[in-house]
Amino acid sequence: MPMPTEERVSRLVAGLVAGRGFDLEGVEVSTAAGQTRVRVIVDSDRTADLDTIAELSAQVSACLDDADDEFEAARYLLEVTTPGIDRPLTEPRHWRRARGRKVEISLKPGVAPLEPGLSPGFRARVGALDGDRIALVLGGGRAPRLVTVDLADIDRAVVEVEFSPPNARELELAGGVASGRPPAGADAAELTGTTVDASDSTEGTME
Repeated sequence: MPMPTEERVSRLVAGLVAGRGFDLEGVEVSTAAGQTRVRVIVDSDRTADLDTIAELSAQVSACLDDADDEFEAARYLLEVTTPGIDRPLTEPRHWRRARGRKVEISLKPGVAPLEPGLSPGFRARVGALDGDRIALVLGGGRAPRLVTVDLADIDRAVVEVEFSPPNARELELAGGVASGRPPAGADAAELTGTTVDASDSTEGTME
C-alpha cells in the first residue's frame, strides 16, 4: 500500500490547522515495522495546553479519515505536537515568539560583525522584531546592550534551553518574554513541546 506523503498530509490539514488558530510548522511521515506514523507539528502565539492539542488531534484525525481519494487504505498512528524550545528559528513568526529567549546565532559568511571583536557565531537574547530586523541583547549579565541585525544576514539560529531565570536587566532590554509563551528558564519539560500521541484513540486509515 502506498504511504501517505508529507505533501499530501500538509494539503489535507493546512486549512483545518489555520482555522483553529495554529500555524502548520511541518509534517513528518515515517514507517517502521510496517507501521506508518504521521507527525503534525503546529504552533501559535499562545501556549497550547494538552487539552487544546488533544482537541486539535481529534479534528486532524477526522480530516485524514475523511480523505477518500488517491490512496488505498493505510493504517497510521497520528501524533500532533508543538515544536520543542530548541528548534531553529527560520521564520519571522519564530523570532517574534522567541522574544526573551537565549539563542545561538551564526551569521552568514561575509556579514560584518555586529560589534568589533564579536565572532560570526555568538549567543544573544532575542528582543523585539521590527519588520525584517531583530533586536538582540548581547553581554548577558555583564553590561548587557542592544544591537540589531537583518534576519537575512542570519545563517542559523537555535533557541537554547535555560534552567535558571535570566538576568533581570537582560530580560528588560529584550522586552520580556513574548505574550502567551512560557517564561525563560522555567521548565526543562518545554524542550520537547506539547505532544498528543493519538496511537490509541486516533489509529485509523488514510486514503
